[in-house]
Amino acid sequence: MSKNKLTRIYVVRHAQSEGNAGIIQKEKQELGSPLTKMGISQAQLLAENIKNINFEAIFSSDMLRTRQTAEILTLERKLAVQASNLIRERSFEHYLKKLNGKTEEKLREEMKKVFIKLNEKGKMQYKHSSQMESAEEGALRLLSFIREASLAFQGKNILVVAHGNIMRSLLVHLGFVKYDELPEGTIENTGYFVLESDGVDFFVKEAFGIAKQQNTVRLF
Repeated sequence: MSKNKLTRIYVVRHAQSEGNAGIIQKEKQELGSPLTKMGISQAQLLAENIKNINFEAIFSSDMLRTRQTAEILTLERKLAVQASNLIRERSFEHYLKKLNGKTEEKLREEMKKVFIKLNEKGKMQYKHSSQMESAEEGALRLLSFIREASLAFQGKNILVVAHGNIMRSLLVHLGFVKYDELPEGTIENTGYFVLESDGVDFFVKEAFGIAKQQNTVRLF
């Protein structure tokens, strides 16, 4: 396929939220916490850095932190943010329920003993409970959304504002990194990668604000 028929997809992690900053919410918010002042500044800086890229469409998950990030990125553009729950973060509700009185630190220690024995496929398919979405399932969910968007806007640039864990999982699925090379925290807020696709195959062309690690064990 010719170069001008390839879709370029910019997949961005949302800016810093109050949850990222450790700010306790008075009430649990169904759509998560808003951006912090720092998060707003991060999104504004990214908007400046990508202002010369002509995007045909901008998508975000329906969570508050991603929508706010996307809205800042579109502020100077005549584009509406298209929000979808199909690109939400993986849910860890079942992981939290599994604590059963254990400390999170204790459970992580137990999980680490399991993970060091697993191969790449096993790590991607691992579930803390049968109801939980695995890293592989999360990656395929995000990829399915991106594939449909890339076909709808073939040969154009599109922007997808998503979440750190599901982005890390997709990079592993695409063979860009090994599972353990991207543990928690390795994609900065507003870090992103660029994919090129003909609607079938996807290739990681660039990555910014993403730091591969060595000699680590990724649990989530």
